[in-house]
Amino acid sequence: MSMASLDRSAAPMRRGRPPGTSAREVEVIALRLFADQGFDGTTVEQIAAEAGVSRRTFFRYFDSKAEVLWHQFDAEVGRLRSAFGAVAADVGLMDGIRQVVVGVNRYGAEDVGELRIRMHLISTVPALQASAAPHYDSWERAVGDFAAARLGLPADSLYPLAIGRATLAVCRAAFDRWVACADGDLTSYLDLALSGLARGFA
Repeated sequence: MSMASLDRSAAPMRRGRPPGTSAREVEVIALRLFADQGFDGTTVEQIAAEAGVSRRTFFRYFDSKAEVLWHQFDAEVGRLRSAFGAVAADVGLMDGIRQVVVGVNRYGAEDVGELRIRMHLISTVPALQASAAPHYDSWERAVGDFAAARLGLPADSLYPLAIGRATLAVCRAAFDRWVACADGDLTSYLDLALSGLARGFA
């Protein structure tokens, strides 16, 4: 899978530490190396060298090589929570969930190549699949907490848990089909999947 569409200007490719090298710049470089060499074939040392930072600096940004791939996903959880807090009271529960999830997953054309690479790696690399549980749990809890507040139920009760997990499941299906088909807008897949969930796939 090519990284040609990844914005290289976000991460200068030069030796020696660039001034103010950010976690985002290191992330972009890591994604390019993962796409070019494979996740398992890329070391932390290679990423750090390409970014012009020390190994220690890499680990100040990320706990592990796998965490590079989850960095944007975890940021999405924060955006979900903020967006759920702004849903109007007269919007139905499942409509609110659909609107928020679709809204936070609107990407510009310049972001699509990177997103496809990220999702392809997460769905195919065993080491990344093994690290998924806490990240997916945080995403589910963001949805479940919104559902719990709307239903007047504890967040750890059956319906909020079920809604959070079912929402993640259909969104993962939408992402998988979007990556596999390599066509259309991601939000159209998410909208269809979440609309289907809301009506019981009738």
